[in-house]
Amino acid sequence: MVKSTIRAIRVDQNGDASVLKSTTIPHPTLQANQVLVKVAYSGINFSDVKQREGFYPIPVPFTAGGEGSGEIVELGPDVQHGFKVGDRVTFMTFGTYTDYAVVDTVRLGKLPDHVSFELGAAFLAQGLTAVALAELAYAIKKDDWVVIHAAAGGVGLLLTQLSHHLGANVIGVVSSDEKAALVRANGADHVVVIPANNSGSYEALDKKVKELTNGQGVHAVFDSIGQATFESSLEIVRRQGTLVLFGSTSGDIPPQKLTRLAAKNLKLTWVSLFLYTTTFEEFDVLYQRTLKLLDEGALKVQISKVYEFEDAKQAHLDLEERKTTGKLLLKVN
Repeated sequence: MVKSTIRAIRVDQNGDASVLKSTTIPHPTLQANQVLVKVAYSGINFSDVKQREGFYPIPVPFTAGGEGSGEIVELGPDVQHGFKVGDRVTFMTFGTYTDYAVVDTVRLGKLPDHVSFELGAAFLAQGLTAVALAELAYAIKKDDWVVIHAAAGGVGLLLTQLSHHLGANVIGVVSSDEKAALVRANGADHVVVIPANNSGSYEALDKKVKELTNGQGVHAVFDSIGQATFESSLEIVRRQGTLVLFGSTSGDIPPQKLTRLAAKNLKLTWVSLFLYTTTFEEFDVLYQRTLKLLDEGALKVQISKVYEFEDAKQAHLDLEERKTTGKLLLKVN
């Protein structure tokens, strides 16, 4: 039975990790085509940090988080796609650092019996993003050269694995020797280490790319860093290459004239998983593809740490300070 109040990690005002507060809120009411999920684990992503900071236009106060796993305990009216009470599910929705989350069935997937709740919360947003990047934003082909920034992160590791699986020559960019070893173990052919305190200088990456590609540059750059890497990313993409942006952890890119792309006839795109999956059918295609890659072993999710519910603030601090690799989870129920 759902209690009248539930626990939640709330953001009452935008700011640093100190604004995350553990509190109680009234248990939610369902609307059409929604289900109530008892949350087992919530995934922790850098997008949660950007939510907290106010990068996204989410009115405060709000419950933090964007993905999770758990069990359906209640159905709203007109629920579609065959979901029922008792289903083990993984989902994407706003407000997952809580005991019970309201989920629209647009981004809701049934977990196969062999997939644990931990893995269910760990692979969804980052796994689907990796597949969307490597197969939709730029369709990686055998022998392509690709650069992956933040290659030791949650999306970065999966994208490195998938790029290797698709036959690309993978250049990973990381901030430490420890992360470099991890990225090599996950399929990177070459790794460039740029310490976090020297993130404004990417000459070493430019030099390495030119050396490896005989001065031509790479076919695609996958860049989640933003401001600090944008100029370098433009430099290392070859003529008629593609720059794929899917984050801005270092800050927003300054306004640009699109005519800058003309010199090398570049393609520039920004990937948002929410915008790629605006219907259940679009979501399910990516979801089933990602499940298949997991079952085949082409994608292997590495859960680096599971935080207790009360430690959400520390999880954000660790993520911001680049102390983590792979996937972070918040244990809820």
